[in-house]
Amino acid sequence: MPDRHQWGLARIRVLQIEDSQLDAELVLSELDADAIEYDVCLVDEERDYVAALEEFDPHIVLSDLSMPGFSGQRALDLLRERDQDLPFIFVSATLGEEAAIEALRNGATDYILKQNPARLASAVRRALREADAQRARRRAEAELIRAQRFESLAMLAGGLSHDLRNLLQPLLLAGDSLQDYQQDPRLARLGRLVRDCGKRGLDMVQSMLSFARGARRAEQVRVGALLDALALLLQGSVPRAVMLEMHADDTELTFDGNHTELQQCLLNLSLNAIQAMPEGGSLRIETTQAALLETFFANDEEAHAGNYLCLIVSDSGVGMDEAVLQHLFEPFFTTKDTGTGLGLVSCKRIVTAHGGVMRVDSTPGQGTRFHIYIPLLERSAEAFDQEEHFNLQGEAERVLVVAEEAGQLSLLVDTLDSWGYQAHASQSGTAALQWIEAQGVPDLVVMDADMNLFTGVRTLAALIDHGYRRAVLMLARPDAPPDMDELPVMEHLYMVDKPLSTQKLLRTVREALEASAAGQLPEGPL
Repeated sequence: MPDRHQWGLARIRVLQIEDSQLDAELVLSELDADAIEYDVCLVDEERDYVAALEEFDPHIVLSDLSMPGFSGQRALDLLRERDQDLPFIFVSATLGEEAAIEALRNGATDYILKQNPARLASAVRRALREADAQRARRRAEAELIRAQRFESLAMLAGGLSHDLRNLLQPLLLAGDSLQDYQQDPRLARLGRLVRDCGKRGLDMVQSMLSFARGARRAEQVRVGALLDALALLLQGSVPRAVMLEMHADDTELTFDGNHTELQQCLLNLSLNAIQAMPEGGSLRIETTQAALLETFFANDEEAHAGNYLCLIVSDSGVGMDEAVLQHLFEPFFTTKDTGTGLGLVSCKRIVTAHGGVMRVDSTPGQGTRFHIYIPLLERSAEAFDQEEHFNLQGEAERVLVVAEEAGQLSLLVDTLDSWGYQAHASQSGTAALQWIEAQGVPDLVVMDADMNLFTGVRTLAALIDHGYRRAVLMLARPDAPPDMDELPVMEHLYMVDKPLSTQKLLRTVREALEASAAGQLPEGPL
């Protein structure tokens, strides 16, 4: 039911239950005298009353207490079964004080004696205002409960993420390691299976965590990853009667943006599309590229001609008329009984923050198409040069690996060994310092930030105190990174999100070793 904010001025729908035409006119004359504009539906039977509640969709019910074959109390009971807030006022000549009190207890909003109808108009105005306020409170309470549940989900997801990543880390490294045994087809297939399962699990964890926790920073967004994450979130939300299609003209296309916010925007549009197809239909999400001219942009938009990524969400639903389209991006405007009117406002904010624009095409009965245009910035030759692959093979450099978890430690050491590094294992910060005192300074230290007895931050500080000046790779959970204020200042410190693939590990190791060698400082005494 739509909210009414100016009850004294707006036209209201009055459902009147009365078996006397004369009494009905006398009641309505009080509304006329107070300049209340209204449409009225008069009924005196239960069947007509129930039909009017559905079809006439009243803003208020005015009811006599008793009629042949029907009663006001029965009408009140039927109304409260379907709507707790719609005002219901008894207007009766036989309502005594005790009966009036009982009626209020049973859910009536007010009562008026036909012998004294003067306060009917003020009672109607007050009842409508109070009902409006009550609906607003219920919506606010529902939003608060939803927000609290969402926060609880985020906390639960964060708590589980550590254990899930620890489980996925061995799968990723072991899968990559098994790929090296190409001479045994069974081991190679097993490696691909293990690696793919690990990556899929990681994608699911990352998608849910990023959506629950919200956006963090700008990044390079890959179109294929964006659509894959959206597909995961839509699982279970698409009815069988709705056919979902996804297509990208270039899944490897990357652009500057925020993966989480764009994912939220596409999810909002997709769920709106599903709700617009109650009888089923088709939902299509696709991407393409477009060259926009300055003439494409509206007067209130910044005109930047160039290449754009176009994200399209289209449905075959009920569509929207011109009146709805005019107010589509206004805060709190909604066509849904339980909507907040903020979903599309949030989408437009996200697109604008990316320097993009939105367009919508819709026709009643023919569906809706949302177009999101995100600018694609031209990349310099230097940027492409930076993406040239490193030579990942080691040259017998000594790498000290520090991690408490035995499985992780073993896989890291085995991976580095198999790629030509001399990898040495230490299961604590104390053991790492003892190894350096006995064996000398390594070329690189790879350590886990999540250690309990001697944390990664403390281990790093102790290494620096002992004069270590070469590169360090610190593996940390993205949802719980080390406190940057606690990290000691170090020239070649590389923070790497867990879990990591073999390629990511080897690329970062090569980058750290080469950077450290280029600006290497003399070591202090150990």
